[in-house]
Amino acid sequence: MTLREQYEITESTILSKCACTSMDENMTKRDRAEEKCPYRTDFQRDRDRILHCNSFRRLKRKTQVFLSPVGDHYRTRLTHTLEVSQIARTISRCLRLNEDLSEAIALGHDLGHSPFGHCGEAVLDEICPHGFKHYLQSMRVVEELENNGRGLNLTKAVRNGILCHTNMTADTKEGCIVRLADTIAYINHDIEDSIRAGVLNIAELPSECVKILGNTKSQRITTLIDSVVKHGAEEIDFEPEIRNAHDNLKSFMFRKVYTNPDAKQENSKAEIVIRTLYDYFKKNIEKLPEQYRHIAEIKDSARAVCDYISGMSDKYAVDIYTELFVPKFWR
Repeated sequence: MTLREQYEITESTILSKCACTSMDENMTKRDRAEEKCPYRTDFQRDRDRILHCNSFRRLKRKTQVFLSPVGDHYRTRLTHTLEVSQIARTISRCLRLNEDLSEAIALGHDLGHSPFGHCGEAVLDEICPHGFKHYLQSMRVVEELENNGRGLNLTKAVRNGILCHTNMTADTKEGCIVRLADTIAYINHDIEDSIRAGVLNIAELPSECVKILGNTKSQRITTLIDSVVKHGAEEIDFEPEIRNAHDNLKSFMFRKVYTNPDAKQENSKAEIVIRTLYDYFKKNIEKLPEQYRHIAEIKDSARAVCDYISGMSDKYAVDIYTELFVPKFWR
């Protein structure tokens, strides 16, 4: 018996009946059949593939909320992803669900995010005839774009969790956990970043929300995790009172921060960068890297250009824009 098989038996013994185990043949299916790893379960293998892929590394230079913030302590898309993973694992452990599956979904959930955060997503959605949603693009990344066009060949459960992390109900409890972990993470770390940026004063937080959830980031995250755990594994959600406070705090953040002109003062520039790059590469398909030229041939140029630009980090997009459109001084 391999170490993987021993671990799978342990899973089936200690995990809740609500958990998705590594022995679930339906949820561990891959598009291409593979020989099993002797050491890792299928979900552990998926986690490692995501962790080592190019798209994951590029998250370190992709915007979370504030574009190009001056300072080392603001979140990026990568640090957000790691915080989501930690919260998802904590909840899964407490509910005796599959930590490895939750972690894999969490690490992969934002792989398809565009440069410049939701500003970039909105621009690409407007100008690309195929539309653009980051959760759909995350699926394209893991199924078609990564690994030089071969994809990561992830399991059904991980792909479903990635697809459903924004506004759909996942097929597994672990996928549902990641959806909640995502909102727990971003609301609370965005509060911290907004206070650091001077966009928000802690005294402005809704008093009723603070009273119920807590005064600090740590207290609020603990309260929210505790509520999910107490609600139980049968239906992944917050308790009603906590749900109401969470939703009110989220609405407040949309009014005060996510649509705040001070926080979004660089968005118009980011929009110009993306629009200009999109128009340029649409007219000059031959300038795309080989992988994306191939996509243009088998699908269409709009799909290829959107895939290329959405994969860029903020810095790389600005560098390419500068290379193409900003005059260089002659030496």
